[in-house]
Amino acid sequence: MPRVEFVATRCAICGTEAGATTVYEANFRAEDLDAARFSARRPPDGIHYRIVRCDACGLLRSDPTARAGELDALYAESEFTYGAETANLKRTYGRYLRGLERFRERREDLLEIGCGNGFFLEEALEQGYREIAGVEPSRHAVEAASGKVRGKIQVGGFREGLFEPESFDVVCIFQVMDHLADPVAVLRGVRSVLRPGGLLFAIQHNSEAFSARVLGEGSPIIDIEHTYLYAPDTLSRLCEKAGLSSLDAGACWNRYSLSYLAHLLPARTPLKRGLTGLLAATALGKLPLWAPLGNFVLVARKGDGSAA
Repeated sequence: MPRVEFVATRCAICGTEAGATTVYEANFRAEDLDAARFSARRPPDGIHYRIVRCDACGLLRSDPTARAGELDALYAESEFTYGAETANLKRTYGRYLRGLERFRERREDLLEIGCGNGFFLEEALEQGYREIAGVEPSRHAVEAASGKVRGKIQVGGFREGLFEPESFDVVCIFQVMDHLADPVAVLRGVRSVLRPGGLLFAIQHNSEAFSARVLGEGSPIIDIEHTYLYAPDTLSRLCEKAGLSSLDAGACWNRYSLSYLAHLLPARTPLKRGLTGLLAATALGKLPLWAPLGNFVLVARKGDGSAA
């Protein structure tokens, strides 16, 4: 790819570049930035930007990062490599989608930002949503979508004007917030397309989870794809900044196959290679397991007041 330009980042909550403490130094080369490393759910490789923590609010971010346009190009060319795991992801996200009933009974129009091949959009239809729509930057992922939903997915990033204002009852965003160069702009766009009382439904890596604290720099979430890393309180504050009121945040139980759990192990050792090879070659690798592995669920609502 052409020479990469890097830009300083700001705390998405405080809006400042200064007042941050380095947590981990950068450990990559510019030539490491390629589409393969920006493909979703690739094996952890430990490559990351410099990671800093805002002294005022605690939000973690990469600083500096590649320019937003260069990141968009990498995601557009990224591969869809996790098709074997979508059934388990569908079960996880579907479980929490059903839980939205306690906040909003209406099941009419749903949007997913970063929808991959649309497996969750199919789940929403199965749960009774009348209309669905998706946005996905990876052309390869959209090409892998089923005929049920492919025509409902727009290729590219979520942006202002892509949908009419107040078009959706629910907007879903799963493991996407940490990839965004300007998360406040995206959340304000989400607020715009939500109807009054509509819900944002997010699932994210938790930067304060036990696994993240124990593994430190070796955690899979310390990754060059991630521009920001959130905890429930920092994502709640970001939603409030965008005019969305946080209703609930808590640990997420994910359903994964044993093969995928082995895939997530940070160590690049003969033991990991042997374990992943064994699981891939046997039925044991397909065995599903529910576990709280460092993600959280957040639900926020659009009220009737003006945006912040």
